This record gives sequence, structure tokens and C-alpha cells, in this order.
Amino acid sequence: MKNNILKKYGYLWVTLILFLGSVCAHWCFGWKAYLNEHKEKKLPAQTEEFVVEAARDTFENWQSEFLQLIWQVAGLAIFFYAGSPQSKEGDDRKEEKIDYIIRKIDEAEGDKEIKRLDKKYFRK
Repeated sequence: MKNNILKKYGYLWVTLILFLGSVCAHWCFGWKAYLNEHKEKKLPAQTEEFVVEAARDTFENWQSEFLQLIWQVAGLAIFFYAGSPQSKEGDDRKEEKIDYIIRKIDEAEGDKEIKRLDKKYFRK
């Protein structure tokens, strides 16, 4: 089961790791730059001030670029997978036809085979 989740959502896991890694790197390099800047000005570095500054920069970048892209790509994929009417137009009809053919080919085992296939391959 655990291995199946890793395979089924592999793209999600890779994207999540890349995203978290880039956010961590952004904050680490930001902290280093913040320390250098305060060292040059001979000011004490304050963690609270850095967190506010880094969070502002992060959300500014997030809002301007990532949200636009995520909505265009992931939003479309989610609606397509969730079964918007446009994505399901022919699927239900095809499933019913195939179920009908399986039942006609083997009346005794047809329903059992359909249930096995539905369990193996999630039906929208």
C-alpha cells in the first residue's frame, strides 16, 4: 500500500521536495545576506525582523508567479481529475458499453470480472 502511494503520487512527492528545498534555500541564503547587511551597518541582527522581511519577500514571489502557474496547471488538472462535466463527456458511456459487452461474453463471470476491474482501476 505504501509503495503504491509513492508510485501513484510520485510527481507530487518530487515537486513537494523541490518546493520545500527551494523555500529552505531561499530562507537560508536570505538569512546570510541579512546578517552580512547588518554586519556592514554595525546593527544587531534580529530574528523577528528577518522573519517578517523574508516572509514578505516569499509571499510576494509566491503571489506574483507561483499562484498564477499553480492555478493554470494544477487547477486544470484537479478539475479534470475530479470529473468536471467536460472531462467526463465520453467516459461514462464507454464504461457502460464495455460492462455490457463483458456481461454478454460471459454471463456467469461477467459481474465478478467487472467488480474486480473496478476495484483494481478506480472508476470515476
